[in-house]
Amino acid sequence: MILLVDDQPEVREHVGRVLENKGYRVAPCPDAAQALETVRSAPSDRFGLAIVDLDLGSGPEGGLSLITELKRLQPDLPVIVLTGKGTIPLAVEALRRGAQDVLEKDLYIEETLEIRLDRARQLVEIVRDNRRLERENRSLRRTTAFVRELQRRAYEPIGRSEPFVRLLERARRLAAIPRPVLIRGERGTGKELVAATIHYAGPRASKPFVTVNCAAFSGQLLESEMFGHEKGAFTGADRQKIGRFELADGGTLFLDEIGNMSPEFQEKLLRVLEYQRFERVGGSRTIAVDVRVIAATNADLEAMMADGSFRPDLYDRLAFEVLEVPPLRERPGDIPLLVEHFARAFAREVKLPEARFRPAALAAMQRYPWPGNVRELKNVVERLVFRAAGTPIEFEALPEEIRAPEAQPTEALPFRERLADLERRMLVDALERCGWNQKRAAAALGISYDQFRHYYRKHGLRRPAR
Repeated sequence: MILLVDDQPEVREHVGRVLENKGYRVAPCPDAAQALETVRSAPSDRFGLAIVDLDLGSGPEGGLSLITELKRLQPDLPVIVLTGKGTIPLAVEALRRGAQDVLEKDLYIEETLEIRLDRARQLVEIVRDNRRLERENRSLRRTTAFVRELQRRAYEPIGRSEPFVRLLERARRLAAIPRPVLIRGERGTGKELVAATIHYAGPRASKPFVTVNCAAFSGQLLESEMFGHEKGAFTGADRQKIGRFELADGGTLFLDEIGNMSPEFQEKLLRVLEYQRFERVGGSRTIAVDVRVIAATNADLEAMMADGSFRPDLYDRLAFEVLEVPPLRERPGDIPLLVEHFARAFAREVKLPEARFRPAALAAMQRYPWPGNVRELKNVVERLVFRAAGTPIEFEALPEEIRAPEAQPTEALPFRERLADLERRMLVDALERCGWNQKRAAAALGISYDQFRHYYRKHGLRRPAR
């Protein structure tokens, strides 16, 4: 619909008739007040065009003021200005205030109006496309933010033991320093989680966190995976591929198992770290990126440098700071927290009732040295929860190697770890005996309710789902 504003009845009638003959619906208004009331009371997408007389009885300022107000109400509404002869300066002012076109009132208005309407139609289409693209961009930004928040939560660190807390503190301090970091630790200790902690605690948190396992690729495949390739670069390269470095632009690239990289690739990686530039495999165009690299390994890099299989200059470039992830056997006080987290997450994922671990089962799991670390613990917990189907998990349900008497005794734990373990087991035991009634459990332990709540929060306890 077209909003037509002119204080001369004969102009409104003539222009309105021309527009209606061309198939347009018209809302005629004699003055600015009625025009504004019409626009305010209509849906925001009702009008696709406004034709406004510059001289609305009160002089040119009336038309100019109306244009300003229309643009305030609907910034994307195209406006065509009707003017008399000799009003070029006023027409220029109208364009400055947001009008898109000027149409002179003369004998040929009918012919020129068609040209102006074609321009207006094109403008409306552009505005609609821009609105659609903006809506899609907003939706994409919301979706991207949601996915990144889910990814951040997936890397939420779990643990309160002293070595683990110290590690996280160092990781978060490094978050704002735009330099490579080397993370070392046994397999399954959570090196990727530490890398994610650095990423999400720093200024790159809203940008991509891209991971690649260097052990999964060899030779040219690793180079193609990292830097991408052009179509036809090698047999089977039937289309262009964007590499991990480009995908991580602005964010963080986590390189796991760097000890598996060939010496040839190490040299190429060193250049990219130094200059943040590379070419795709089979390409000649240099691509510039801004990527923070965090590397991880469980290999003995010192021995590899000694025998020539790892470049000392690459090590120096990666090791601005070296973080050592403690194995699970050195933080047994975190095992009950991890067990509870993995059990709850798995039950939710596969829609099983939550299963609680009895204190004796937890104590045995804390004594076990866990050669596979957190990854092994997660697999064991998920199998036990699946088999339990909601019933409490007793000591007897544990795998034989965890029940074995030669597993590390609790007495070997550091004093604070043993104390925290004892506190938590006493709390859980009292809660289970009292049906998870916290006041009764506090009374059973001989402490006040406030003291009980302090310990309850300290150990991150939660009532199991029914």
